[in-house]
Amino acid sequence: MKPTASVSRRAFLKASAGAVLLGAIGRRAAAAKAEKPNIIIIYADDQGYGDLACYGSKKLKTPNIDRLGAEGMRFTDFYVTAPVCTPTRSSLMTGCYPKRVGLHQHVLFPNRMQGIHPDEITLAELLKGRGYATACIGKWHLGHLSQFLPTSNGFDQYLGIPFSNDMWLPANMTFAKDVRLGPGLKVEDLKAEVKDRNKVPLMRNTEVIDYPVDQATLTERYTEEAVRFITDHKDGPFFLYLPHTMPHYPLHVSKRFKGKSAAGLFGDVIECIDWSTGRIVDTIRQLGLAEKTIVVYTSDNGPAAGSAGPLRGKKGSTWEGGMREPCLMWGPGRIGAGKVCSELATIMDLLPTFAHLAGATVPTDRVIDGKDIWPLMSGAPGAKSPYDAFFYYSARGNLEGVRQGDWKCRKPTARKPRRKKGQPAPPTPPEPKPELYNLKDDLGEQVNLADKHPDVVKRLAALMAAFDAQLVKTSRPIGQG
Repeated sequence: MKPTASVSRRAFLKASAGAVLLGAIGRRAAAAKAEKPNIIIIYADDQGYGDLACYGSKKLKTPNIDRLGAEGMRFTDFYVTAPVCTPTRSSLMTGCYPKRVGLHQHVLFPNRMQGIHPDEITLAELLKGRGYATACIGKWHLGHLSQFLPTSNGFDQYLGIPFSNDMWLPANMTFAKDVRLGPGLKVEDLKAEVKDRNKVPLMRNTEVIDYPVDQATLTERYTEEAVRFITDHKDGPFFLYLPHTMPHYPLHVSKRFKGKSAAGLFGDVIECIDWSTGRIVDTIRQLGLAEKTIVVYTSDNGPAAGSAGPLRGKKGSTWEGGMREPCLMWGPGRIGAGKVCSELATIMDLLPTFAHLAGATVPTDRVIDGKDIWPLMSGAPGAKSPYDAFFYYSARGNLEGVRQGDWKCRKPTARKPRRKKGQPAPPTPPEPKPELYNLKDDLGEQVNLADKHPDVVKRLAALMAAFDAQLVKTSRPIGQG
């Protein structure tokens, strides 16, 4: 069924589920089901381009994650859609630029009663409609009220924290009234103010089961939950989304990894995540699922505490270091071993690509910005990036750059100076001049070529303006609590 503009998410999913039921009759459908890959997405938080040994780190030991690349494919030009958490997660779930789905205004703090709109069709919902068991284990950050949580957006089960680990519980108690409380917890226990920062709840589905959770236990708890889910659904197909809480500040790690790395607490945290990845892949192998499973490892934005390697910038910036991420894809028998892909790909592409592999229909009643990159992932001869251009949106949803081929044009947002108490408003600063970089020759964005190639700047600036105008016209609303 092809959805039209009048088709609601519920109607679309119901029709899709009905099509699956009818199609399951007969040998062809049974064979198609057997070919559906299990899908695992491991999503680190604030891990930079240089925070893995296989991307050049000299201090961090990440043999398990590196092995994904050695036995699969390592992407060198893989982008997220914003330099902060919430927007990029919306892109993974919806296949769209964050501004397209109303989730572009920085991150969702606990005092915001908003989240992913109920009419958005998530990757989890598409896969669930094709018979997948689905689980989200880790940090969600697309809204903390029940209608925004994973179990309302295509996931059968959820274990994790609803927002970043440096946040706090909503002081207005809306959260406590909206969700259930586990044994031993009372509403009074959840009365918190901003001063209680870094105290966050651990949830199972829509129930708070631990508050404040001991963050040092999270990576290992997530891992064991993931292993249970994989084992319970070994007959497949299944979709596991594992968005780690770490290495977002404040850093925490379990006792068995604390003080063990050569890179301090940050190194301990990364090496614990590496252990987790190895534990999950070992489970896949032990269950005989290696050739039935695809694993993707990447991060949500550039580093806050770590390294962007050769790239300029970090979390919060639209330099390459803020938005170009490490990305490894592993799938024995599907993804060739030891491959490197230098074609441009993005976090938005996971939805259409995995929908294609699962036999799901990507919605046609709305704009989906992501592309099917299976030709890149599978190493098809001559496969090229499906993008003519990629657009860099800031943490506040301002369009600050575009990449087309090797050219990157930046038009930074003017930073308004703060008004001091009792002082007149400072003058508005002049609009920053456009910048132009050739990423092939200047990966670190050090040599501004704008004056030498004004024609390129003019062409790319016009491309940016046209794209942003089109995006605004076709944008969809954020969910309201």
